[in-house]
Formats: sequence, C-alpha cells, structure tokens
Amino acid sequence: MKKPTILVCNDDGILAPGIIALATAMKEIGEVVIVAPDSPQSGMGHAISITKPLRLEKCTYKDEFWGWQCSGTPADCVKLARQVILKREPDILVSGINHGSNASVNVLYSGTMSAAMEGALFHIPSIGFSLCDYAYDADFSASMEIAKIIVRETLQKGMPKGTLLNVNIPKGPLSQIKGIKITRQAEARWTDEINERVDPYQRPYYWLMGSFEVLDHGDDTDLYAIEHNYVSVCPIRYDFTAHHVKQELAQWNLTL
Repeated sequence: MKKPTILVCNDDGILAPGIIALATAMKEIGEVVIVAPDSPQSGMGHAISITKPLRLEKCTYKDEFWGWQCSGTPADCVKLARQVILKREPDILVSGINHGSNASVNVLYSGTMSAAMEGALFHIPSIGFSLCDYAYDADFSASMEIAKIIVRETLQKGMPKGTLLNVNIPKGPLSQIKGIKITRQAEARWTDEINERVDPYQRPYYWLMGSFEVLDHGDDTDLYAIEHNYVSVCPIRYDFTAHHVKQELAQWNLTL
C-alpha cells in the first residue's frame, strides 16, 4: 500500500528538538514532508504574512536534506507547503512537538495549534502535539510513541471536517503516563501584568508578564488530565460561533 503523506510543521523552528522528534516518529508511518519556520514563532497565533515576501529555503540536518524552512509564520508554512511544495493536500498534518503546554486558552495564542488549524480549514486531518515541559533538553521519547498511536488511529478512522485534535502530553517517561483521556478545554486565562522599564535613552518599553489562572476544576478537562499524568486529547474546531446563544440573541430588540 502507498504510504500516507505526512506534513510536519511547528512554531519552535525547523531544527527544534520537538520537530526532530515528531518527524523522526512519523517516518515510521509515512512519507514525511517538513515545512517549518526558520526561527521561533511561539505565540504568533494564526498570524499570516501579508505585508512582506515569504522565502523558502532547503534545510539540512546531519548533513542531509531535512525539510523546507520558511521565513513566515506557522500558518504561512502550511499555506506554502500545500501550494508550493506538495501542490496537493497531505493525508495528515501534524504540528509540534511544542515545548510547553497548549492546553486550555493557550490554544488561542499557539503557533503550533494554528498550523494545525490551517490544515483543518482545508479538511486535512490535523493534530497539534505539545509536551508539558519547557526545558530545551526535554525528553520527547514518550511523546514520540504517543504521537504514533494517535496518528495511526487518525489515519485509520479519519476526522470530522472542521475539527482538529489538541494533544497535550505530561512530561516524564512513558511508564509513568497513566493513559490517554478524551477531554474538553478547561476555562482559564492569563492575568496580564505589564512591566514598564526604561531603556538607556530614557524611552519606556514594556514586558508582558502574568500568571495562569484556572477557573475550571472539572475532572474532564485537558488541564485535569495533564495534572493527573494522562495524555489529553481535546477535539476543537475553527467555527467560533456560540450556537447555544443564538436563540437568546433572537429575543433581543435588534430591529432597525
């Protein structure tokens, strides 16, 4: 049988340890095509480049061709992969493995998840993988095995149009991970703190700071699963419509 074409993207950069781990794992399943940013793009969300040209260059790893590095955002990478490199849709798109959690509201800010979201917009089965460990030398061995399990099952079962998977993996060896849970997105938010400083020319500048505030302590959420050493698989969609509110809004007096 023909091997599936697997598009691999990320937001940490084309030679980040996480994407090396993910692409290496995917090569056991299919034909891998890597298109990723040429520099870290964390926190870019679904930004796209419309005021500057984009460049694609070949990237080598261990003296061999590795993939294509793009000067743009994670979403740009997917656009160029589809239309310039592949000139068709891949069988599946995987993004990551991100350094750090993309659970809960972090999905809104994540370049990793936006690459997967861009794939889902074109009905490509798409998955974002994140390891809840921010260390550069994090151990991705468990994540590689988990990614293979989830990708194989996705290729076999398919995915409903308009949806994608947000997979968050607790840090630690595979032997310490209790299992895989299907979850929902926990309600949480970042409480912003703006740290104002002054540069040597006496001009003010600002650092965005803050803490993560969890507002949802249900036992079926992505945050709960990770905290209790389970892999969280959370199905999400790009349709932001609050369908449950439409009937209530219909009762408002909105006539012209």
